[in-house]
Amino acid sequence: MKTQEHIKNLAIKTITIESESVGALAKYIDDHFIESVRLIFKSRGRVVVTGIGKSAIIGQKIVATLNSTGTPSIFMHAADAIHGDLGIIQNHDVILCISKSGDTPEIKVLVPLLKSWGNKLIAMVGNTESYLAKHSDLVLNTSVEKEACPNNLAPTSSSTAQLVMGDALAVCLLDVRGFSGKDFAKYHPGGALGKKLYLKVKDIYPGNAVPKVGLHTSLKEVIMEISSRRLGATVVLDGEKIRGIITDGDLRRMLQNKSDMEGLTAQDIMSPDPKSVPRDTMAVDALALMKQYNISQLIITDKGSYIGMVHLHDLVKEGIL
Repeated sequence: MKTQEHIKNLAIKTITIESESVGALAKYIDDHFIESVRLIFKSRGRVVVTGIGKSAIIGQKIVATLNSTGTPSIFMHAADAIHGDLGIIQNHDVILCISKSGDTPEIKVLVPLLKSWGNKLIAMVGNTESYLAKHSDLVLNTSVEKEACPNNLAPTSSSTAQLVMGDALAVCLLDVRGFSGKDFAKYHPGGALGKKLYLKVKDIYPGNAVPKVGLHTSLKEVIMEISSRRLGATVVLDGEKIRGIITDGDLRRMLQNKSDMEGLTAQDIMSPDPKSVPRDTMAVDALALMKQYNISQLIITDKGSYIGMVHLHDLVKEGIL
């Protein structure tokens, strides 16, 4: 068994080698990269990404990133392509073929078939003198000096370089398309990330009670309202006007500071000028306000009128926090 120090040093060495390989990619961002971005952007079809082995796995990740950022893409395994999957390719598709060596038998069989379809072929390759590079329309260079593997064999630095080059391609396409946060939310409606971009407080508060008391409501009734509505607070109204809020914390502080509670009413213990937001406020903005003022409840209004309340727990439940 290797020593702890050996394991630690090898891990650090791996990270260092891979980070240096990624940094070296900057010098490969050339005219071919720029033309690849323009070609894909102008295409009326999809990006068909293909590869084999570790490159195929990286290809699937690149497809996922492209799809989620507005560039329609699909993955085609290089080995399956020559057994029927070539039917995936449509007339206007751009093909991105990923390979470290560019000289594997599957790639050498596949490339002539791809070229025969008349589609533009972009190579993401670690050997610019390879068969794939020489037979492609454009070349994205992902050469690395060495793998992080101690034997310089297992794809480590090379697969990381492919991944980063794919991200660079996707980010540039995102920017060229003017892809916005709202666009991103459309493709991520189910996750917490998407919710931060589209969820509003009006989507949350309707399931909650609407606790409220008047200025002259007795202390006992205030406590009953807070307890029964289960939001840890109640709004204090003067007719339809919001005058204050009473929280569990206000009640505790009252018990600590007042020896005589006879005749106390809501207006005696409320916190005036409570924080409120319109119903169309983004949930993530509501959370930011809660954090800023260290509060757990936020009043929801519609044209200035009190219509409901959200609790910090609601935002936690929705995955916003």
